[in-house]
Amino acid sequence: MMETLIQFGHPGLFIASFLAATILPMGSEVLLGLLLANGFDPLVTLAVATFGNVLGSVTNYGLGLWGSKFLVKKVLRMQEHEFARATDRLNRYGSVSLLFAWVPVIGDPLTVAAGVLRINFILFLVLVTVGKALRYGVIALAIS
Repeated sequence: MMETLIQFGHPGLFIASFLAATILPMGSEVLLGLLLANGFDPLVTLAVATFGNVLGSVTNYGLGLWGSKFLVKKVLRMQEHEFARATDRLNRYGSVSLLFAWVPVIGDPLTVAAGVLRINFILFLVLVTVGKALRYGVIALAIS
């Protein structure tokens, strides 16, 4: 699948980044690294990866806001304990914990819980974007 996404360049990275933040347990970091290693513009590549990943998190937020627990469990395959832990983190540490929405395993439940708890959407968007952009920036620096 990665080979196909590499051939699609930035659109492939957008799809991989979006899916990595929603329903598929795949990482977009490898594809980001491959595109950068193949001479793709670093700023555009980072922007595409960030935008796709943030849009995936916005989808999770929407599922939390408007979806049912059944939908969250079936579409995102999220276990009850994952959701409970994410809700606890948001209640304990506040909205700033959304800076860590990029962290594997806890990130998706955090963004769904933010929707369920009706965290201010603009605040959600800013914090998630900053966290994800920083993550992709660190990955890009590590690669170069």
